[in-house]
Amino acid sequence: QVQLVESGGGSVQAGGSLTLSCTASGYTYSNWCMGWFRQAPGKEREGVASLDIDDGYIHYADPVKGRFTISRNDAKNILYLQMNNLKPEDTAMYYCAAGFCRIDMTPIQALSVDEYHYWGQGTQVTVSS
Repeated sequence: QVQLVESGGGSVQAGGSLTLSCTASGYTYSNWCMGWFRQAPGKEREGVASLDIDDGYIHYADPVKGRFTISRNDAKNILYLQMNNLKPEDTAMYYCAAGFCRIDMTPIQALSVDEYHYWGQGTQVTVSS
């Protein structure tokens, strides 16, 4: 049973930073991708960043490039999302996700909710202006 548990959300002012963590357990698969997604009220869930565990390929959504960094502690099975220079438009519920990577996965696929089978419960990030 795959379990993903997020933590690290909170409220910050614009320009501030937060680091989200996702502790994963219950899987020993190869060809595994993990990612961060977010959903603001009234909007669809969107991909933020993804990481191919085996190959190390990383993809970012355009709005967060240069500000967010995805990384993983292999020994502890923890996925991180370092978020710097936060903006009010980053306010959303942030979700950790995991699933099998397609061969030759495109950036669009890597950030698509349809490619991920397991989801955490989410952690709220609120950025005030």
